[in-house]
Amino acid sequence: MELSNIEKKNYLRIKTGGDIDFDKQIYLYNLNDVGKPGFEVINPIKIGDENYLVNRGWIPFEKKDLPEINLVDQNQIVGTLMLQTKPSTFKPKNNIEKNYWFTLDREDILKFTGRNFSEYVIYLNGDYKIPKPRVITAKISNNHKKYAITWFSMAISILLIYLYFRKKNY
Repeated sequence: MELSNIEKKNYLRIKTGGDIDFDKQIYLYNLNDVGKPGFEVINPIKIGDENYLVNRGWIPFEKKDLPEINLVDQNQIVGTLMLQTKPSTFKPKNNIEKNYWFTLDREDILKFTGRNFSEYVIYLNGDYKIPKPRVITAKISNNHKKYAITWFSMAISILLIYLYFRKKNY
């Protein structure tokens, strides 16, 4: 759906175009799919009258600030719209001077860019090699069988212990 014509919702697939600001590129520390540390590349983008952050994907540490990571068609942004999550209190503070981020703290983003942004972040989709976009799904894990086995086995164990001590006391 075209971003300018819709009501914004979480996990909505959108298509848009705008002016990406590569000068205020944010490098957010994160792990990739296999657990290797690196950065997620996040850029401010102006779409109409509104400012958004676009998460373009993951890069290894050594690719930071290289021009090859900035090859993206600004007029054909296809992505998934997601609400920005609240920063964890257990993560370190962002180092804005060195552009080394741990959370997308809205106050730090305002200091760094001088702009306010939408509460939604656009996660880029597509067949990009670098940065490698994160696959966004609404898939929720289903571990009910494991939980049921765990709790029923605990209940049976407690019952057996109770019966053992009851028999021992008679």
